[in-house]
Amino acid sequence: MLALTDVHAYYGKSHVLHGVTFTVAPGEIVALLGRNGSGRSTTVKTVMGLVHGTGSIRWRDQEILGRKAFEVAHASVGYVPENRDIFPTLTVHQNLTLGEKRGKKTPRWTFDDMYRMFPRLKERQHTEAGVLSGGEQQMLTLCRTLMGDPDIIMIDEPTEGLAPKIVEQVGEYLRELKRRGVSVLLVEQKLTIALEVADRCLVMGHGQIVFDGTAADLRANADIRREWLEV
Repeated sequence: MLALTDVHAYYGKSHVLHGVTFTVAPGEIVALLGRNGSGRSTTVKTVMGLVHGTGSIRWRDQEILGRKAFEVAHASVGYVPENRDIFPTLTVHQNLTLGEKRGKKTPRWTFDDMYRMFPRLKERQHTEAGVLSGGEQQMLTLCRTLMGDPDIIMIDEPTEGLAPKIVEQVGEYLRELKRRGVSVLLVEQKLTIALEVADRCLVMGHGQIVFDGTAADLRANADIRREWLEV
């Protein structure tokens, strides 16, 4: 479904990604792990057309590398950025409405789905998003992206700074995506949640993929964890 082949990416003259190659299959959750600065966020930004890259990025057998971000989004690719990017003066419900993709007769997701997954959003649906807690804003960003009914969703550090209870809700959100056939590329630092929800784990180091295997494979590979993940 999504296939990156020999992808290089640059910030100006700084060469950040060095030949990244991997795939995400339909309905698969792939965790992209690594320390800060390893290239994880740059990878998803390159897929979205937010960072200049070379090589090949194919989505449903169509080349998308070099397309503008809105064109990638219209191709049914969802993206949840690390900085959340909610609309602070709009209510929770209005933010969700902005996420809707017009024209689909039978969208996969409804407002009721969002409020069922995150009951706190239902309680706060008429509240301006700017006064929500960090965890509530994260819930809102995840749900707003889903309202666009993507077939793959790339999520950058969804559990960063969240309380354990909300981390559990995010984990259930990811499982619900899988149940409904949505592919997920999950950028994450927390090894625990990645091993719980991911079908496959990729580990990045110095802008390259240094490990590609199942969650069980990564659990069993202490050397990789020690060299590329543990502090």
